[in-house]
Amino acid sequence: MSNLRRTAIHRALHRPSLIVGGEREPVLVAAILCGGVAVSALNLVAAVIGITVWLVAIAFLRMMAKSDPFMSKVYLRQLRYPAYLPARSRPFRKE
Repeated sequence: MSNLRRTAIHRALHRPSLIVGGEREPVLVAAILCGGVAVSALNLVAAVIGITVWLVAIAFLRMMAKSDPFMSKVYLRQLRYPAYLPARSRPFRKE
């Protein structure tokens, strides 16, 4: 039993999928929205606003991903929970 088999677990298999330091889906949504604002107006003011919003969004999404790489998914899941959960183990338990 002293010769245990070791298997390497590569980091690429279990680390979260981040783009520019933020979660993948919110970063891509922010990029599409900011790019759409900048390109649709076709003027310098809209381009500056789009770039500014992009930089603020990336800073916020990076802070979020640093705290928890799956925070947006956790947040969306907790929105589905009811406001109050009674203190019972399960509905079919016998008292």
